Amino acid sequence: MKTSRLNLIIGTLLLGLFLLLLFLFQVRQTEVAVVTTFGKATRPITEPGLYLKWPWPVQKVTKLDRRLQPFEGKFEETFTRDSRNLLIMVFTGWRIEDPALFYSRFAGGSMIEAERSLDNIVRNHKNAAVGRHNFADFISTQSGDLKFDEIEKEILEGVQKDAKTQGILVEIARIKRLGIPESVTEKVFDRMRAERAKEVARLKAEGEKEAITIRSAADLERDKLLAEADAQATRIRGDGDAEAAKSFSVFQQNPELAILILKLNALEGTLKERATLIVDPRTPPFDLLVQPEKRSGNDDHGTH
Repeated sequence: MKTSRLNLIIGTLLLGLFLLLLFLFQVRQTEVAVVTTFGKATRPITEPGLYLKWPWPVQKVTKLDRRLQPFEGKFEETFTRDSRNLLIMVFTGWRIEDPALFYSRFAGGSMIEAERSLDNIVRNHKNAAVGRHNFADFISTQSGDLKFDEIEKEILEGVQKDAKTQGILVEIARIKRLGIPESVTEKVFDRMRAERAKEVARLKAEGEKEAITIRSAADLERDKLLAEADAQATRIRGDGDAEAAKSFSVFQQNPELAILILKLNALEGTLKERATLIVDPRTPPFDLLVQPEKRSGNDDHGTH
């Protein structure tokens, strides 16, 4: 009796749980869901939680991954505005923005169909963006000529606009890989070498011009300093000549004083350093070292 009652309770609980599962469903944090009524999308769900529905075949729930999905386009050839071949691959990151539209557009929310459509959208806008730019915007010896940010922005804006009509939000569009076909590689290298040689010639010309300017300025400064030095020397010589003229006028009035000064100067120059001299005391200017009376006597003796 007790066993029958326990089995009844368990059966009732299981039946109730089964009925709940028919009317309830859960959407996780990483999911979005689409509720369809008789096969038509009627209710998109973008927030996690527990929701009610009518059991199948009235309503059906399709859950989709809401996380960011990586996608890489093909590494394929396209043409720049100046008709140069370029190999380019674009990487995108996308997620489902409108579950109902996505479900209707891609046969029950097929991720494979979505990526196939996204591949065509990315290719179209990649080719369009590359076609609006010259080859030097992608490959150049001057980093300032590169325009990757601008090109990636153009691709992203175009892809976002078209993908939005399919319930897709594209958050990332970046150039992942860039290459040059073998047929144009040597031509590109030749052009890059020519650009580098041109830059070297320009820098060399600027250096020579700067050197000439520096040398000219140095020569001008040298000539200026020499002219100032010559002028100052001329003034000094003039002042010396004037002073000498004054001295000569005094010496003309007193020749003995002039002779005495000349002897003193000569004696001073001879005896600047310690020296032993053997000379005749009557030899000028050493005759100044002899006492006057002896000098006179010697002169008288010499007269006789």
